[in-house]
Amino acid sequence: MMEIEEVNNYESLPLLSLNHVSLLCRSVWDSMRFYEEVLGFVPIKRPSSFKFNGAWLYNYGIGIHLIENPLIDDFDTIIEPRPINPKDNHISFQCKDVEIVKGRLEDMGMKYVTAVVEDEGNTVDQVFFHDPDGYMIELCNCENIPILPLSACLFKPRMSSFGRAVFGPTKCGFVENAMMESLSMDMLDISF
Repeated sequence: MMEIEEVNNYESLPLLSLNHVSLLCRSVWDSMRFYEEVLGFVPIKRPSSFKFNGAWLYNYGIGIHLIENPLIDDFDTIIEPRPINPKDNHISFQCKDVEIVKGRLEDMGMKYVTAVVEDEGNTVDQVFFHDPDGYMIELCNCENIPILPLSACLFKPRMSSFGRAVFGPTKCGFVENAMMESLSMDMLDISF
């Protein structure tokens, strides 16, 4: 596991890793079946002191905590299923073979959307789909793009999309370049 060196002035919290994601669901049974059969999670014991219907599942070093709320639609203004949108909130899991994932989803009759991300000759294949409650799941081979802290990227002047010279990373990906360009533009605006 790669650790990124801290380069800010603040001491970070003593975090170790992501422990679990907690999701409200209409039916614990339906959601459990989905996370077991589609994603390979395993039900685990949860504390007996809980006085509400739910389930805990675990695999891949992360937990999924399901909390049943049959009235979930009362809190969600979107009753119709949302389109599968890769830019929407989602949970992402690494996978070994995106083609196997697509075949399995097709066998199960599940709708999905694919996307491809390219950066400096590296390609990431992504598959997006919804769980029974409309939460979006992504499966990808994201490890194909290296994790580079912005501080590790080379900086030199270049022309921005606004036609102004800015200093920014030249050996980082699109997102890092866009973030640095935005920051540079904000700094220029402040300085005048």
